[in-house]
Amino acid sequence: MHAIRLHAFGPAENLTYEPVDAPSPAPGQIRIAVAAAGVHLLDTVLRAGEQGPLPELPALPTIPGREVAGVVESLGDAVAGLWLGKRVVAHLGFAPGGYAESAVVDVDRVHEIPANLDFAQAVAMIGTGRTAMGIVQFSELDADSVVVIPAAAGGLGTLLVQYAKQAGATVVGLAGGPEKVALVRANGADLAVDYTDPEWPGKVRARLGGRHATVVFDGVGGAVARDAVGLLDGTGGQHLVFGWSSGQPYALEGVSERVLGPVMMRKAGGPSPLRTLELRALTEAAAGRLVPAVERFPLAGAADAHRALENRKTTGKVVLEP
Repeated sequence: MHAIRLHAFGPAENLTYEPVDAPSPAPGQIRIAVAAAGVHLLDTVLRAGEQGPLPELPALPTIPGREVAGVVESLGDAVAGLWLGKRVVAHLGFAPGGYAESAVVDVDRVHEIPANLDFAQAVAMIGTGRTAMGIVQFSELDADSVVVIPAAAGGLGTLLVQYAKQAGATVVGLAGGPEKVALVRANGADLAVDYTDPEWPGKVRARLGGRHATVVFDGVGGAVARDAVGLLDGTGGQHLVFGWSSGQPYALEGVSERVLGPVMMRKAGGPSPLRTLELRALTEAAAGRLVPAVERFPLAGAADAHRALENRKTTGKVVLEP
């Protein structure tokens, strides 16, 4: 089979497409013939040699990628035969190996893909959708809510816009440049705004006609987050922080709340909070309430996918297809 391997930390060019041996499933594992592999911003951080939120950097050489969907092609010992041939999706956890034509995973991490979702959509929901379900736990949205979503044209932002609209909220979606703004508008945002326009906060205030924002879903940070938080009603607005893709976290004392991974897990509760959020995400997509946006690259073009993601040239969830 072929896979993308990283032999040395550094730029995207270090990702190489090469033949490798297919992995064998251990007891309790399955092997998936990969039809779609998710690319996450964290993958670019790890590739560059930065640890990010993970306990440690992967040992080299490594096959990056932690989200896969495809068809079960092989079973390890102690795995029920009914899994063979099923369409499945899984998050591999801290174990890499997704950027490949085949990947192994513990069977208890696997979900069968709903019939009306394709492989790339399923990958989007198992990672990005799971995160969206974790974020929205922290705010009760209704028709009185005014929600501001930076990076609203991205994979996560797209889902947050849809979720907020389903709840009846007024949605202000922020994006950089006219093409992305058009996508946010087409996705249903009430106001689609170009945050590269320095006058955007004043224009939003004028359009809201005296209403304040009630929630900011923020994965960007920096000046965009600062200006978005400035739209909140200071007596009860929420600034929910789940990342800072700008590289500059922003927080306002008494308003900002970090809802990163461990906090999401505690909120989800139950014996397997990650699986709970994954099931919620897949259920929402299967019902048509959430429709993930996907940008597809060939597996051999993983370096191009990383460059596009790092340079904010992508819209939706980035997916590699062998």
